[in-house]
Amino acid sequence: DAGLDTGDILTQRAIRLTRDLTAGEAFDALSTLGADLLLETLPDYLAGKLTPTPQPEEGVTYAPMLKKEDGRLDFTRPAAELERRVRAMNPWPGAWLEYNGQPLKVLKARADVLFTYAAQSPGTRLVAGNLPAVMTGQDALLLEEVQPPGKKPMDGKSFLAGGREWK
Repeated sequence: DAGLDTGDILTQRAIRLTRDLTAGEAFDALSTLGADLLLETLPDYLAGKLTPTPQPEEGVTYAPMLKKEDGRLDFTRPAAELERRVRAMNPWPGAWLEYNGQPLKVLKARADVLFTYAAQSPGTRLVAGNLPAVMTGQDALLLEEVQPPGKKPMDGKSFLAGGREWK
């Protein structure tokens, strides 16, 4: 078919998207599933046993190529949205925030809706439950795993213990 990612469907499978699944993990799971499905489907296709089904045009969207800047976290957004963004940007382009003039990669984060933060504006750095956190447009985002420039990934507690001025 002449279109982008168009053409008839021969067969399809799905994976369950879990709360902790990153884009990289989904890619790996779908790659394996796709390879297995190809091996399973090809003999029936070559034998003429499959009837192609047209793809529905409804719901089709175009996803542009990601750029490094797409990983920058916008703390005016709700923490729950940023939690999903961190997973969506892992491994590329990677979620990050500016810290001391440098990008701090955020490898794992979660929205904190349990604590009440007194009138903190979006982008305010906090410490919550021994983890670095940033106030967002709604709730706080706890940084569970980060990677400072030139360093190995570390959990948030270790990041704070490293003598860094977070607040």
